[in-house]
Amino acid sequence: MKTAIVIGNPRLHSRTAQAATMLATALTGAPPGTTIELAELGPALLGWNDPAVEAAVSTVAASRLVIVASPTFKASYSGLLKLFLDQFAGGTGLQGVVAIPLMLGATAMHGMAAECLLKPVLVHLGAVCPAPGLFLLEKAFEDGLAIQSYANRWGPAARICAGLHASGATTESNLTC
Repeated sequence: MKTAIVIGNPRLHSRTAQAATMLATALTGAPPGTTIELAELGPALLGWNDPAVEAAVSTVAASRLVIVASPTFKASYSGLLKLFLDQFAGGTGLQGVVAIPLMLGATAMHGMAAECLLKPVLVHLGAVCPAPGLFLLEKAFEDGLAIQSYANRWGPAARICAGLHASGATTESNLTC
């Protein structure tokens, strides 16, 4: 599996999941290989050594490109996503993974949340974030225009860093970020 999306929305099949799927497809030319809905893990995220949580962590850590998506709660990412990210070792848990932070919100007032709050955590865990975080208004992203604009501007850098062609296939290049 090369591309994964992690959905930090407590509701399954949310607009957050829809936006993350659209972004992964726009960036790579293919739907994500793996979707992890953290709501399905629920209370298991509160402890350690749960097999389902460990499998989700391993899947994300083995991915080339990960879209980490959350709705905006209290001007930050969800507690559900925080619990999941706590499962990764600091500095190395996402080493070698290219991550794109994505947040949805009701107002543009939180427009910097993905960049200023979620992206630093991903970098702390060892991820490479070659593009700014993307914030989308939850009521205005479905036409795909903002997502496609972002993918046009930042997709090449994300694909090069992740070693992916636009079709999602791994490149033979030794380019790294």
